[in-house]
Amino acid sequence: MPLFTPKRVLARVDRLGLSFGRHGIDPYGISRVDLARMFAALGVFYRHYFRVTTHGLENVPASGRAMLVGNHSGGYAIDGAMLLAAMFFAAEPPRLAQGMAEKFINRLPFASQWTSRIGQLTGLPEHAIRLLEDDRLLMVFPEGARGTAKLYGDRNTLVGFGTGFLRLALATGTPILPVAILGGGEALPTVLNLYRLGHLVGMPYIPITPYIVPIPRPVAIDITVSEAMHFEGTGTEDDAVIASYVDQVKDRIAELIDDGFSRRRGGDSR
Repeated sequence: MPLFTPKRVLARVDRLGLSFGRHGIDPYGISRVDLARMFAALGVFYRHYFRVTTHGLENVPASGRAMLVGNHSGGYAIDGAMLLAAMFFAAEPPRLAQGMAEKFINRLPFASQWTSRIGQLTGLPEHAIRLLEDDRLLMVFPEGARGTAKLYGDRNTLVGFGTGFLRLALATGTPILPVAILGGGEALPTVLNLYRLGHLVGMPYIPITPYIVPIPRPVAIDITVSEAMHFEGTGTEDDAVIASYVDQVKDRIAELIDDGFSRRRGGDSR
């Protein structure tokens, strides 16, 4: 029986440990039914379309706060969606990874309500702090829209990381789990970004592929989660100290990307 059948998906939703009330809504406004619907749809892409393989999921704590920090590529957040699916379908016990959605999503019809009902909140510091203080699993992509805007030739490089995630981790005593995701750039091979058109419709840009339309291709995606990195501090350190910590996380993700390529060349598909 496929893992993404409605009955089995709902059973995994019930193992997430969320405090759903009598109407199936948790204190964050997350809907039990909407989560199940979303994961049922994601399951098809996760297992069959992108054929996701995972490594290192034993590094994800079964409970308690943690921060997944990953690389971005591929026009829009295909990689983020597959990481979300991996935490649900492949991690044991399943965990709900909650991301900080780009602020432009609030300007799209119905998007803000939908994302909040599946646990993805607007990227504001207060939202992230609350999630971590409630021992949730936070999903962060420090490259932001600059990461998804990478063109095909730069898909496996890393652009500049923001530093807010590191200050947040220090302030809340949260371990950082570096994550490398390979395949997003192949799924949506961007050759051009239309920034002006994107701004007209309320988005950072519109990605253009060699086949024009930004429809993802069915390529394999590989996700690797590293052991946790712990940093000492309060989050109020000098910029130079924070930048050195950020560089350590960035370097670790780069190592994971290289390891992923080596594994692919060796034919390891675990």
